[in-house]
Amino acid sequence: MKYARLGHTGLEVSRICLGCMTYGDPNRGNHTWTLPEDESRPFIRKALESGANFFDTANVYSDGSSEEIVGRALRDFANRDEVVLATKVHGRMHEGPNGAGLSRKAIFAQIDHSLRRLGTDYVDLYQIHRFDPHTPIEETVEALHDVVKAGKARYLGASSMWAWQFAKYLHTAERHGWTKFVSMQNHYNLLNREEEREMLPLCLDAGIGVIPWSPLARGRLTRDPEVTTARSANDRFGRSLYDATEEADRAVIDAVARIAAERGVPRAQIALAWLLHRPGVTAPIVGASKLSHLHDAVAAVEIDLTAEELETLGKPYVPHPVVGF
Repeated sequence: MKYARLGHTGLEVSRICLGCMTYGDPNRGNHTWTLPEDESRPFIRKALESGANFFDTANVYSDGSSEEIVGRALRDFANRDEVVLATKVHGRMHEGPNGAGLSRKAIFAQIDHSLRRLGTDYVDLYQIHRFDPHTPIEETVEALHDVVKAGKARYLGASSMWAWQFAKYLHTAERHGWTKFVSMQNHYNLLNREEEREMLPLCLDAGIGVIPWSPLARGRLTRDPEVTTARSANDRFGRSLYDATEEADRAVIDAVARIAAERGVPRAQIALAWLLHRPGVTAPIVGASKLSHLHDAVAAVEIDLTAEELETLGKPYVPHPVVGF
């Protein structure tokens, strides 16, 4: 495993982050394809044994059960001081007023609930899961600053939104001397590169670490388009990201398959290696429901793609709609 600083911070994270949306009670929340606790724990343990120290979850994943599973596993298998633990706030956690969003009340309540479920006194990276148009930006950023000052989070991050919205968060923190954002978790892979227009240049300029979600395009970069999985058959959000562009994406998928065959490695390793070569990318967030997924993610860190291979992978891309938020 290799490690990198997260943006312009001193925080060292593994070049692969284990995304933990896959791990949760399938009877809670909207993800019926998640792995229950007894099936999830081997993946978290294997990630640690492989050198990964970066784990990402969210309060909304499987109605909080992802945080519970991840927290118990890390307590059993890891030294807390050696782990970088990330979670998120924004999504609806209960019906009625103040059950979602980025108000001061919601943030203060949800950080405490997340810490309880995770079984820890603090998270290393606390991220706003989406932009909240109903709450003043100053209210959100000051509340997050107070969470850090209370010792409940070490760093702040954000996830998918328009670049101008993220710029307003960055400017507000700077203007008031509040805790700055250090990371952006956005939708970025070989099948959707729209973040290269504005968000990635913004992050590079501001020294923001980039930790992309869906780096394998919900697995579409790892298999032929006609092949489906149990998750893809039941992943309504995933279908909203890629189904409409499947024909246009075939050339990209074929390029990944061709280079993988030439190198004698699985396609996932090539697709992840491409992302690891992109400027500003710190650590793709990889979901794993098979141990081979973890093996491919770790192996991708060691792949050095040639300039010709990078050109072959990038050349077929055509513009796509911005999706994911």
